[in-house]
Amino acid sequence: MTAFNQVQLKTKSKFSVFSSAIASIHDKNQITQIRVCVYIPKSYLNEPVISRLISDYGLIVNITGAMLEANTDSAGRFDLEIRGSVAQINHGIAYLESLNLKIIGKPHVNGDSWSY
Repeated sequence: MTAFNQVQLKTKSKFSVFSSAIASIHDKNQITQIRVCVYIPKSYLNEPVISRLISDYGLIVNITGAMLEANTDSAGRFDLEIRGSVAQINHGIAYLESLNLKIIGKPHVNGDSWSY
């Protein structure tokens, strides 16, 4: 059993859709990408949440949409395409989960449009 699957069995992730899609790829070093919508509460608006996905986890992040008002106290939303190895994406999603961010998305970029 791979280390990824062992971790998956030990922890109950909010992202079983992402985990199963990522785990289904046989080569864990293969580059893949996922699409997600991340809601960032006002308490994190001054934090480099997306930047850390790039610098700390080596991911390529494309912001395909955003809703964030200047000088606001409301949450922001970012539509992201995240590209990297399966391990990198898994660690990046775990980081976002550790911040208790609301994350919605679909595991494959080849499809019609965003699903909410």
